[in-house]
Amino acid sequence: MKIGFVGLGIMGKPMAKNLIKAGYELIVYDFNREAVEDLVSCGAKAGISGKDVASQAEAVITMVPNSPHVRAAVLGENGIAEGAKPGTVLIDMSSIDPTESKKIGEECAKYGIEMLDAPVSGGEPKAIDGTLSVMVGGRKELFDQYYDMLMAMAGSVVYVGELGSGNVAKLANQMVVAINIAAVSEALAFAKKAGTDPELVYQAIRGGLAGSTVMDAKAPMMLSRNFKPGFRIELHIKDLNNALNAAHAISSPAPLTAQMMEIMQFLKSEGCDREDHSSIVKYYEKISGVTVTPGK
Repeated sequence: MKIGFVGLGIMGKPMAKNLIKAGYELIVYDFNREAVEDLVSCGAKAGISGKDVASQAEAVITMVPNSPHVRAAVLGENGIAEGAKPGTVLIDMSSIDPTESKKIGEECAKYGIEMLDAPVSGGEPKAIDGTLSVMVGGRKELFDQYYDMLMAMAGSVVYVGELGSGNVAKLANQMVVAINIAAVSEALAFAKKAGTDPELVYQAIRGGLAGSTVMDAKAPMMLSRNFKPGFRIELHIKDLNNALNAAHAISSPAPLTAQMMEIMQFLKSEGCDREDHSSIVKYYEKISGVTVTPGK
């Protein structure tokens, strides 16, 4: 199976490498030529544009930052639609507004292109390990056809419903993750201010009902002051903006998500937007006057 891959950033590059490891023939394209050359050294073929990639592949994966980038990559000049043959499948693994997924899918249909939206969760570590969670929307038969290919990059691939449903699930995920990180930050800042070692508090509560994947991933980063991005604040802002827009469109109240957007906007104003979203703890440190480090 020849697969096109457009978008070789912090997530796309390791995902593409896992497809190569699984034996898929890849044609890749990105504005970053170093990223393309890295994939070529792993066995991929370089494309000169999205159009070129699509002309050589039966399915094309896009992994780019947001809705406008997907639209440009697919429907723009020298984009995927220009090179695709009728029957080509577009698998957009970007995290975008679900209403835009549907619109792009409708325009792709005019070219004979079928589309799945398949955003991922797990950040860079799971992209490298090939253990991402993938949430997929689109035609079920198409999902079944590409399930094994998606599993080459993932630990979990779940069908959610019609086109756009994958991104609804991803936005729900991002709402939960942001609020969960804030809860961990608030609790550890409270422990520190109370004169109790936050490291020991984390160890005490992680095995109970409060424990979570988010806590185990982010509390150690907070405590060690490691804010190297697995998932950047600026990208989480993008996701929460899409979540709030989608929620407002259907009159679904999202007060906690709105609060998290304001916290992240504060962090952006402090120059933390390119740090990992575990730096949400810095907001709580600022308002409580403590630094969440091990010890009393």
